Amino acid sequence: MSEKITLLYVDDEPTNLLLFELNFNKIFNILIADSGLEGLKILKENPQIKVVITDMRMPEMNGIEFIKASKEEFSKISYFILTGYEIDEEISEALKKGLIKKILKKPFNKKIIEEVIKKSLN
Repeated sequence: MSEKITLLYVDDEPTNLLLFELNFNKIFNILIADSGLEGLKILKENPQIKVVITDMRMPEMNGIEFIKASKEEFSKISYFILTGYEIDEEISEALKKGLIKKILKKPFNKKIIEEVIKKSLN
């Protein structure tokens, strides 16, 4: 079997981090961060990360702000927003500009996320 893809999931809710990890740790190598700043630190320490999925609404730095900051240094990574809220102007704009590949909805569908990630890497 091929090596697992390394994925970073960023969310300020501990329950979401745990659920994501439990759902995907058999398929992907999961790294988690509880803030955008922590996410940036993990990206710097783990050059093998291929995919980033981030929550949109977080304190200090929202998902789009985190992705903008990340893309400056890590432009080859596939970025996704995972949100339980309506798609706002900021998210729509990020999608149009190619900042993010897709918007994923909470509660997440494991099968959809798996497919979207695999497609993004082909």
